[in-house]
Amino acid sequence: MNQHYHQSQRGIEIDTRLVKTGVMVTAVGAAVACAGMAVAAFAVFTAGRRMIRDMDVPPAQQAAMKWRQVKEASAAGMRAWQSASDAQNGSLAR
Repeated sequence: MNQHYHQSQRGIEIDTRLVKTGVMVTAVGAAVACAGMAVAAFAVFTAGRRMIRDMDVPPAQQAAMKWRQVKEASAAGMRAWQSASDAQNGSLAR
């Protein structure tokens, strides 16, 4: 009743021609994808430069103006807080 099953020692048979074709198609696809990304990046970069060039106020000047506004608002808030604190302390002292 002891039966022995013999398995053949055949390895995996790979069609190297198909593998080479797959590698080539993948390489061509990657090259086309890279070219597409380069064209898209160039278009976005060009549009960005055109947008900045057409601005009435340059970005550096806008940033400086906003920074000045932030500093002024911060100083005004600090003065208001201090005057409210002084007023509260003055009313408690009486």
